[in-house]
Amino acid sequence: MQNADSKEIQKELSLLQEKTSELWNAIGIDKLRKKLAELESDIQKNEVWSVKERFAGINQEISRLKRKIDPWMKLKNDTDEALALLEMAEAEGDEAIINEVASIVKHLSVIFDELETRELLSEDDDVRDAFVSIHPGAGGTESQDWASMLLRMYTRWAEKNGFIVEIIDYTHGDEAGIKSATILIKGEYAYGLLKGETGVHRLVRISPFDANKRRHTSFSSVEIMPDIEEVVPVEINENDLKIDTYRASGAGGQHVNKTDSAVRITHLPTGIVVQCQNERSQHKNRAFAMKVLKARIYEIHKQEQNDKKTLFAGEKKEISWGNQLRSYVFQPYTLVKDHRTGEETGSIEYVFDGELNRFLYAYLKSIKQA
Repeated sequence: MQNADSKEIQKELSLLQEKTSELWNAIGIDKLRKKLAELESDIQKNEVWSVKERFAGINQEISRLKRKIDPWMKLKNDTDEALALLEMAEAEGDEAIINEVASIVKHLSVIFDELETRELLSEDDDVRDAFVSIHPGAGGTESQDWASMLLRMYTRWAEKNGFIVEIIDYTHGDEAGIKSATILIKGEYAYGLLKGETGVHRLVRISPFDANKRRHTSFSSVEIMPDIEEVVPVEINENDLKIDTYRASGAGGQHVNKTDSAVRITHLPTGIVVQCQNERSQHKNRAFAMKVLKARIYEIHKQEQNDKKTLFAGEKKEISWGNQLRSYVFQPYTLVKDHRTGEETGSIEYVFDGELNRFLYAYLKSIKQA
């Protein structure tokens, strides 16, 4: 039994090595490593240090290459080490180590799938930062609380995957949760990884706000938009804008903003409304709101060019039953299921703690195969 198990594990490791090598060559990791070595050598030269912009550009490219190369290097090294450990365990007849290697192989296979999926991110916008906007559906406090749960889920996902999160807009709910929120997730491929999250998300649970402990269904919508400012020009006619200022809401206390620094911008031709109240400066809030507006208009134009019906802003599905892309069920069982890909898990607490990659990668694979 032990020999049969170890042979199967060795077969899986060999296959993993083969697949890693194929993708390694397809991506050109060796060429990228050579380029990285050249840049690391260049950055030590005096003429580079003396020009601030050039130094910053090279340093940024070095960081980008390392983020690309390092995961593949680690996967290759870990796979080689696992194979060596298996050979040693076979020679010594150590069944415990063989079982440990089996667990390592499963983990390495998951990592390979994730790295392979990232290579599907080849569209121009995929590499960009991502705006994430969340809006509760009908249902008052229930939906507003659900929207805040989604906001935390995406924030935790970003933190776990090494992204930076900036709050652009946050409007508190009447009793709990949020009426709306927009965050900017900064980092390479943030938009590419999250772009499939746009749509309606459904929650089923025993309501903490219902004295009779009845089961409630709540809906919230999520919009994912790339940060395209200074990369893709989007012209907006000032005459098409209605700009309102108001006092930013807050939790109270000495830090409540006492001036009308919050900004709400309505784009009259499309009816798009964006707002920002996170900054104390009205000028900064307007600048951030304009960034979000440009991103939303850009998404509309891009989708129209692709002849698609589902728009990020504009013609959107109702935030209600039958339109959800994913369901999150707490009762009578625990389940998170994506209705487009069939991907599901019963580990709902892990999902709400930011473990979203299995759903993100399943979606990316599905659109690649379509």
